[in-house]
Amino acid sequence: MLFVPVVDANQKPLMPTTANRAASWIRSKKATPFWKRGIFCVRLNVEPSARETQTIALGIDPGSKKEGYTAKSEAHTYLNIQADAVTWVKAAVETRRNLRRSRRNRKAPYRKCRWNRGVVFRLTPSTRARWGWKLRIAKWLQKMYPIITFVVEDISAETRKGCKKWNTMFSPLQVGKKWFYKQLAKLGRVETKEGWETFEMRKAHGLKKSKSKMSEVFEAHCVDSWTLANWFVGGHTKPEYKRMLCITPLRFHRRQLHVQNATEGNVRKPYGGTRSEGFTRGSLVQHIKKGLVYVGGTMAGKISLHDIATGKRLGQSYKPEDCKFLSFNTWRTRLLPT
Repeated sequence: MLFVPVVDANQKPLMPTTANRAASWIRSKKATPFWKRGIFCVRLNVEPSARETQTIALGIDPGSKKEGYTAKSEAHTYLNIQADAVTWVKAAVETRRNLRRSRRNRKAPYRKCRWNRGVVFRLTPSTRARWGWKLRIAKWLQKMYPIITFVVEDISAETRKGCKKWNTMFSPLQVGKKWFYKQLAKLGRVETKEGWETFEMRKAHGLKKSKSKMSEVFEAHCVDSWTLANWFVGGHTKPEYKRMLCITPLRFHRRQLHVQNATEGNVRKPYGGTRSEGFTRGSLVQHIKKGLVYVGGTMAGKISLHDIATGKRLGQSYKPEDCKFLSFNTWRTRLLPT
């Protein structure tokens, strides 16, 4: 069953409700519908009949390419999410470094060498982006559901065999994981489970995990996130709701003075930025012909529009005045069919 997140007039999350009851509230003006980053929600215009909430846990299954999230209480599974991980930061930082070095070798005007400001609290930019993405999703879900506990599969990897000190203290995975747990503890209770513990719990429920980690099925990643959440709240032996919401982060290129390769006539065109003719890139807009889309880049006073499900560019010569701004957006979502 599909449940609709509910918040009060002060945006405090309450217990989700059924789609039929939410529709009844909207018809009677007791609630106002709105979208929060791809999820349909309702905001109560009256004082709720009760503010007691059940225990809701968020199960998190981290991954290198895709990740699983499940928000669940003892009675219901409210949401399953399969998210694409942020994987492009390391290559982008390396490209930037090589371009700066090439300018220094050509004796062209360049920014002088200075200490690496990208490393914050011993977190490299790629590590910060990967674990920061997980934290953003957790905060986003906590604004819609009264989540009080986060159950995370504690992943680990040996980067240097026989060097225990490196693996536990200096490995990028270990450092990023510890930072993530520290930030997550500010939002609620944090429980961790080893990979073998998740396997035993999954096995006890008679569930199997797909070997195809890139496939968009419940058994790829959400089966583990559901198992972790169900371990804390209980209530089920089998998943009663397997429908998934797929999330893909949008990649925004920083403003650059010049692109990497010169164009014809040795004229380099401007590139990058986060604004397109008055719109913030990634914003959801309603176009008079294309419908609900999101904003991409700009060129010659026109903007490009993209499909919100696939990210495919629909064109790059649309007039800004033909688009109605709806909301800001930094990722694209699509609800998979049952």
